[in-house]
Amino acid sequence: MSNLFAAFRRLLPNPALQVGKVIAIVDGVATLELPGGGRVQARGTGTVGGSVFFRDGVIEGDAPTLTDVDITV
Repeated sequence: MSNLFAAFRRLLPNPALQVGKVIAIVDGVATLELPGGGRVQARGTGTVGGSVFFRDGVIEGDAPTLTDVDITV
C-alpha cells in the first residue's frame, strides 16, 4: 500500500513563481508590489525598487527589470 499522505500531496498544486517590485524591507520581511497593483509580503532580502522572484511567501532571488509591453490584437 502506498503512503496516503504522499498521494494527497501529489493532488495539491505547486505554488506558482511570481515576480514583484520591492517597495520596503523591515526586519527581513519585504513588501512587494505585484504587476497588477496588489501588494504582498515575503520573507527575504532584495533591493528597494528592484524586482524579485518569490514563491509561497519567500523571496527566491532577483528578477530582471524589463519594460511592460501591451499589445492589442
